[in-house]
Amino acid sequence: MPEPLAVVTGGTRGIGLALSRRLIGMGHRVVAFYAHDRESAEKAEANDAGLTALQVDLADASAVADAAARVLAEHGTPAVLVNNAGRNIDRPFLEMSDEDWRAVLDTNLSGPFWLTRALAPAMLAAGGGSIVNIGATTGIRPRVDGVNYCASKAGLLQFTKCLALELAPTIRVNCLIPGMIDTEELRTRWRLDDPERMEQTLDEIPSRRMGTVEDVADALEFLVGPAATYLNGQKLIIDGGQFMW
Repeated sequence: MPEPLAVVTGGTRGIGLALSRRLIGMGHRVVAFYAHDRESAEKAEANDAGLTALQVDLADASAVADAAARVLAEHGTPAVLVNNAGRNIDRPFLEMSDEDWRAVLDTNLSGPFWLTRALAPAMLAAGGGSIVNIGATTGIRPRVDGVNYCASKAGLLQFTKCLALELAPTIRVNCLIPGMIDTEELRTRWRLDDPERMEQTLDEIPSRRMGTVEDVADALEFLVGPAATYLNGQKLIIDGGQFMW
């Protein structure tokens, strides 16, 4: 019997790569979508047996449809879909262009819509599966200069709940929300190599540490595994207690 298939968008670096690797460790084959960073994709494909990298622009509806058709034809029906890819273009609201708005909304919200719409019928016909959307704490609590990103992640939460209603009971759909996870991108964006900035950040986290990509992977393993079969339409926040909603 072939190993089950998982599709992970943004699955070749950072948190996404950790999610891909955890799914491989759980016995899945993984098709990991990436947008631009071919070097990271090739490295992941070379180093991680069971991972196939596929370049896809999630902001392009036709490209997503073509990629989904290729996955189904070449790899089969996914048992797990992780909508992880995300894009930030931070700017004050009054300076934000149409392109700034569209690029982030299309990648973070329209992309999951297009991809899930393309794959869900096969998943339903196969008898089930699990979809996990990777949200953000800013989808619940706003921040300055991020109206496009915050709106996209807030929309992803409602997208999760609507899919959970419509695809149940065959497919479970949940939202995994990482807090301050120690990745290169986060350290750069929040200037956390500055000890003072790091200390200020840790002061906001009751657990007094940054999260790791493995913390997020642990949560994914729970959500797609047998221990969470009665969990549907929920948000799981992995943040060390920073955001207690």
